[in-house]
Amino acid sequence: MKRIYGALAVTAIALMATSAFAQIKIGAAGPMTGSDAVFGEQMKRGAQMAVDEINAAGGVNGQKLELLIGDDACDPKQATAVANKMATDKVVFVAGHYCSSSSIPASDIYKEAKILQITPASTNPALTDGAFAKGNTTVFRTVGRDDIQGPTMANYILKYHRGARIAIIHDKTTYGKGVADEAKKALNKAGTQEVMYEAITRGDKDFTALISKMKQAKIDIMILGGYHPEGAAIIKQSREQGLASQMVGFDALATDEFAKLGGAATNGVLMSFPPKAEDDPKNADLVKKFRDAKYNPEGYTLFSYAAVKAWAQAAAKAKSTDSAAVAAALRSGPYDSVVGPLVFDQKGDIKNPVYDIYVWKDGNYFPTVK
Repeated sequence: MKRIYGALAVTAIALMATSAFAQIKIGAAGPMTGSDAVFGEQMKRGAQMAVDEINAAGGVNGQKLELLIGDDACDPKQATAVANKMATDKVVFVAGHYCSSSSIPASDIYKEAKILQITPASTNPALTDGAFAKGNTTVFRTVGRDDIQGPTMANYILKYHRGARIAIIHDKTTYGKGVADEAKKALNKAGTQEVMYEAITRGDKDFTALISKMKQAKIDIMILGGYHPEGAAIIKQSREQGLASQMVGFDALATDEFAKLGGAATNGVLMSFPPKAEDDPKNADLVKKFRDAKYNPEGYTLFSYAAVKAWAQAAAKAKSTDSAAVAAALRSGPYDSVVGPLVFDQKGDIKNPVYDIYVWKDGNYFPTVK
């Protein structure tokens, strides 16, 4: 009898140990290396802070979270490799990716692996539109879409710069061309036709020919659908070559690295971005935690934090980490978050997204006063 009790005790201890150390694996995926690594860092920092807070509060459904980081370098092929690795590691949720060209192919792999995806940064409409068309109901985002962001900037131009000679520049990426084309559609619909429509290539460093062409065309406004390294180079070289055109860009300029690369030439550059969550008084304590750790939670940091927190709340509500169950719980929201109330529609997009217009000045960006 003692042997039976002894065996039962050993089994019970083993089960308790297994339960104590069992962890739910989740992921954060984005460009941890390469020219967009600053945004990968934002995503990683936001996700890790959320995980730390969730674990300190007892975890999700009694289990602690383990955060795995995937580096896609904003490359679609690398993104599929990251997604496959997340599936192999039995991750149940991924906060990612950053580039739309990474999120879109990764979403197909996540669907097959039953991994729920919430991107804090990918804005191309094709992500959720395409997933929904394929019957994939486990793709979400905590940010708006380019068919809101592009027209927001177009409407600003129409209101304050009507009659301007406009050049539309895009970098041929899913994101860059997509958001530029959304602005173009809105301008054209309102009767404003661009003077130039030009493509550049990511990684280009010399824009002399493009700038000369804009000077000859007497461009007043250059609309950039692209990322911060190329944006910084274009605006810096424009000023050096005597082109005074107003640059307007979009959310991919939302890092202080843009100003570091472009220097004083970035002063006055306009861009669209959601309301700055780090400036919201209700987030003061959280922002202080980041800054006490010597990190400024700019750009998509708090959108990544919000993605992880929303998933955790939905998993607790569903009493499960099953992707379909959590997806249903997310759609049953709303969820209060640091980036505002999250109410998801059937496609996984947030309802009533807002984009503000910001102006760069002395290394930071501020809401325009207009």
